Amino acid sequence: MSFLSTLVTLRSFPAWNGTSQVGFTSVDFFQSIKLLLFCQVPLFLCVGSRLLSADGDGQIKCWSMTDHLVNSWESILSSSLDRDPIIALSWLHNGVKLALHVEMSGSTNFGEKFSRVKFSPSLTLFGGKPMEGWLAVTVSGLVSVSLLKPGGSLLTASESLCRLRGRVALADIAFTGGGNIVVAATDGSSSSPVQFYKVVVSVVSEKCRIDTELLPSLFLRCTTDPMRRDKYPAVTHLKFLTRENSEQVLLCASNQTGSIVECWSLRKEGLPVNNIFQHRSPVVGEKQPTILKWRILTTTGDLERVSSVALPKLPIAISNTDLKVAPDTKFCPGLGLALAFHDGSIQIHHRLSLHFMGIYYSSSSSGPRPGDEATLKRQRTSGPFLHFKALQFSWTSLALVGIDNYGKLHMLRVSPSMCQVLDMNTTLRHLLFLLEYCMVTGYDWWDVLLHVLPNMVHNLVEKLHEEYMRQNQALQQVLATRIVAVKASLCKLSAATAARACDFHAKLLLMAISSTLKSLLRPHVLNTPDKSPGDRLSEICAKNTDTDIDKVMINLKTEEFVLDGPPLQSLQQLIQWVGDFVLYLLANLPNQGSMVRPGFGFMRDGASLGMLREMLVMIRIWGLLKPGCLPTFTAMSDSQDSLQLLFRLLTKLWLCSREDGPTQEPDEGLIDECCLLPSQLLVPSMDWLPVNDGVIVKLQGKNPLKLQFGKASSLPGAAGGAPLEALTRSPGSQKMDNLRCVFLGVCPTEESKACTR
Repeated sequence: MSFLSTLVTLRSFPAWNGTSQVGFTSVDFFQSIKLLLFCQVPLFLCVGSRLLSADGDGQIKCWSMTDHLVNSWESILSSSLDRDPIIALSWLHNGVKLALHVEMSGSTNFGEKFSRVKFSPSLTLFGGKPMEGWLAVTVSGLVSVSLLKPGGSLLTASESLCRLRGRVALADIAFTGGGNIVVAATDGSSSSPVQFYKVVVSVVSEKCRIDTELLPSLFLRCTTDPMRRDKYPAVTHLKFLTRENSEQVLLCASNQTGSIVECWSLRKEGLPVNNIFQHRSPVVGEKQPTILKWRILTTTGDLERVSSVALPKLPIAISNTDLKVAPDTKFCPGLGLALAFHDGSIQIHHRLSLHFMGIYYSSSSSGPRPGDEATLKRQRTSGPFLHFKALQFSWTSLALVGIDNYGKLHMLRVSPSMCQVLDMNTTLRHLLFLLEYCMVTGYDWWDVLLHVLPNMVHNLVEKLHEEYMRQNQALQQVLATRIVAVKASLCKLSAATAARACDFHAKLLLMAISSTLKSLLRPHVLNTPDKSPGDRLSEICAKNTDTDIDKVMINLKTEEFVLDGPPLQSLQQLIQWVGDFVLYLLANLPNQGSMVRPGFGFMRDGASLGMLREMLVMIRIWGLLKPGCLPTFTAMSDSQDSLQLLFRLLTKLWLCSREDGPTQEPDEGLIDECCLLPSQLLVPSMDWLPVNDGVIVKLQGKNPLKLQFGKASSLPGAAGGAPLEALTRSPGSQKMDNLRCVFLGVCPTEESKACTR
């Protein structure tokens, strides 16, 4: 039974101009790019900043985003190693390590499910701040370290891994909890030892210093087996099981037709003492001497020739508890490593025991059927089987991305159950656990969405909200925008929840505008009181239930709202969006019936309605200072005070859904007034949602997709159903910058990029 399914095949994969190693420093919102890259991820940071690349000529470049675009980069720093090819590259560790506790997945506390592990950075600045930089290993056995100084300059040093430099065919880099770096290296021959080196980086007198120390080495088990001594002459893959664990390593030895994989662990063992010294009286506090020694954990049998290896990134503890926890919780993501073979197949093996867990055959690796002469002729003329040259797991191990020997990029969905038969509640609990992990860490959750069916969306959104509300107030404030973004992307997967997706996207923009406007307020006197002007505004608006906006405004210190003219005028488009949004909500209140329409989620959201109320008060005050910043409404009467009318109706609706009071249905009088609103003010059409033409909403089906770079997909989404009016756009409709709330026209004069989020 296959546990993998092909989702996307992309043709014309762009070349990296000879780049052999790449890496990111932090999380970005376009996770699919990062799948082929090494990445360093600080907690609670969700925007990537730098990209690291190295090539076969020894050139290392540090890239930075251009105008915050994740697919546009410019080189800002570089170093060279005199045409010495780079075979391993890694950012220095920043000291942030997270542990994921699968056995606590049923807990209501995020702190019990995901905990910080004590881990020291590779190098620190004054005050313990981690210093950024990278480490590279060359084919000649040289280790090079480049440090990014606070001023932006680069501090570089190089040192030989050992006294006698030799050829290094394969290398990998890992980090220890004490801040040291461990490099594993081999010359490519299975008869030679796999060497391990401790690398310590320091800064002495404004110069970078590198100290290396030889650690215990190992010989592959297959070279000591008389039956296999000469069977696998080459070491083709060398990887630490995790970046933060230098005590477990995976090795693969191969010949022209087959491979064998071994898993080793570094253990502390007691050193035997000679009998002469065993009979003397022991000294108080004396302990038996110990030594570090590599011991083999497990090995596979003879396999097909391995072409690539992918290791999971979920930070589950690598120990024998893996074998115990998985059957109890039936949680499999992160437990398996992927082996790609030259026949085109991919196998998943347990990362500790190497037990077989599942297999996937590509369309070209299933072999010819008996009597199929046409297939045999194609194989003779078309060259070797399609197989993966590079393979990488996503951050939750629910997707695999690989590049084949023909240069195509493939993405495959990995079953979270590994073909186990799970009930719906267990499946939802596992997906919910991974969504929570993405929220806490800041990773993108696109690979979790691959496994969310339309009938799961409503339950997942509700359960996610329940878990979020059980957290403490401080954590809720940190995750406030993330949970709204997760809900929005979930709701876009089903036609039944498309209207809720509109509301979540609008809420994200509303929260951003509110924080922007409040951040402009400054206290009138320098000795700032306990509360900021924004906090006092929220407190006064929450206590004052008056429907007259001028009476609410009297209780505020208007001098805190005084701003210069240019900033106010530059905010006019945001202020206009707030006014149009309030008008749209109130005008559509009578239409909210059995069918959920865009705006329905705000009708009982007291916090969001209160936020809108606060902003109307700020806008009223700013309008007295500079009338040009006020929102523009098309009123049927010249004497109509539009802002006063909207505030009065909004306050009545807010009173029905206050958080500190019982929830009530809007009374008939309010609904009647909202029915008359379109006859008093012209209700604008709201551009609710980015165009829903991304690839992620088209991957719910079982059939594989074939896409091409630079060409938009015309495939229909899997959600199906009749689209809502708010989600459809006519061909001649205006394009809008949803972030700045600015109309760009039907045919913008400048090129623009669209984001489906």
